[in-house]
Amino acid sequence: MVTRFAAIAAAGVLGLAMTACDASGGGGESGGDGESAAPATDIKVGLAYDIGGRGDKSFNDAAYRGLQQVQEELGIEDVQDLEPTEGESDADKVNRLTLMAEEGYNVVIGVGFAYEQPIREVAPEFPDVHFAIVDSEIDDIDNVTGLVFAEEQASFLAGAAAALKTEEDHIGFIGGVETPLIKKFEAGYIAGAQEINPDIEIETAYLSQPPDFSGFQDPARGKATAEGQYDAGADVIYHAAGASGNGVLESAAEQEKLFIGVDSDQYESAPEDQRSSVVTSALKGVDTAVFEYVKSVVDGDVQSGVQRFDLASGGVDYATSNPEQISDIQEELDGLKQRIIDGEIEIPTEP
Repeated sequence: MVTRFAAIAAAGVLGLAMTACDASGGGGESGGDGESAAPATDIKVGLAYDIGGRGDKSFNDAAYRGLQQVQEELGIEDVQDLEPTEGESDADKVNRLTLMAEEGYNVVIGVGFAYEQPIREVAPEFPDVHFAIVDSEIDDIDNVTGLVFAEEQASFLAGAAAALKTEEDHIGFIGGVETPLIKKFEAGYIAGAQEINPDIEIETAYLSQPPDFSGFQDPARGKATAEGQYDAGADVIYHAAGASGNGVLESAAEQEKLFIGVDSDQYESAPEDQRSSVVTSALKGVDTAVFEYVKSVVDGDVQSGVQRFDLASGGVDYATSNPEQISDIQEELDGLKQRIIDGEIEIPTEP
């Protein structure tokens, strides 16, 4: 299998880089479709990464952790994770998904909204394959499940944290690409900050505009943009920019300012000399979503339609791994979190 994938990639048919997943290395409601449980040995899982690929210390790495959990806890050995290539088209994604389905991968997961149209094209051709997509609400194809998140809720807590930690009443937000999804992060962040201080000053910037998605994989541009916001007076920046956020963190550490990560706990992945700058991260349980979806296939109770992950289900949250930065504000953040869960705070999804 690996040999055939590599041969096709080398031939340039897909234009992709392939990585074999290394096993050493709260979900929504489930809708049964009447299938019997499948032995884990009969399940083959293919996962295709979003822009930036594995190693972004954020969105894609969260999906990879879910794939690792699938191997370790479900005993599924036959998995492959596929890297995107720079500047690839929807046709490349279609070919990638088609190849996995043709090669017998009966669970195929596209990581990121960029896979929506390719999955819509491929899934009907393979009705016996279970497809899932992260960050897209596909609910009109029987064998496709959408795994979506309340990013605005976690971002609200990130904004509150920034407003509680700033000494200048001046904070920043950097988005990778100005899409409706990333605007949800911005909207939640602004609302959370203004919940603490209605008069707070907030810098906002996007690294690229569609159809240019390079803003998710340009740490140098992320660093330069962060430097501009810090120079303008902001002392805490939250990013939703994928791998570009690594440059934002680098700038924060160099200028002895503060940083808030996204999707994964970026305190845990930060270099030792940058960790003290990380206040928290807005967590997005992509790993949980991937694992729970595959488990539903193994259990014969396949999640269907759109599965939503929010604060109440544990699908999003905020990180508490850096006690030096979070301990003095955690009680207030937990109070806000509970008010969101209880429905007392409504959070916008557009700025």
